[in-house]
Amino acid sequence: MAEKGLRSWVKENWVDIANKKSDGSYPKCGRSGGEKRKNYPKCVPIAKARRMTKGQRAGAVRRKQAKANTGPTPSRAATFSKRKKAASGGYFGPSISGEYGGVNLSNSSSRKYYGNMLKGFKI
Repeated sequence: MAEKGLRSWVKENWVDIANKKSDGSYPKCGRSGGEKRKNYPKCVPIAKARRMTKGQRAGAVRRKQAKANTGPTPSRAATFSKRKKAASGGYFGPSISGEYGGVNLSNSSSRKYYGNMLKGFKI
């Protein structure tokens, strides 16, 4: 946003992805007068809303709904969730450790290499 400036940010077509219309479009972000909507609005530019998958939109709305939106200003919720890191140095598979057939499987590189060979074995 810093490169584009405030004018271009305001000109973007912001829509509410939490309250999809029956025709598949999204209502404009913001409410007028005493307008009531089913969910608390989660606003993103229409270009971003179109690029998001159904699951990404649902997750963004879920994070927004989970925030305590009380007070004079709404709480900000991240549109995309942070990537989860594995506790064992980047390996997401099942934990393999110990000695199997003379091979020590305690480090992550051994687990990556020998992990596929041991899928049929009960560990």
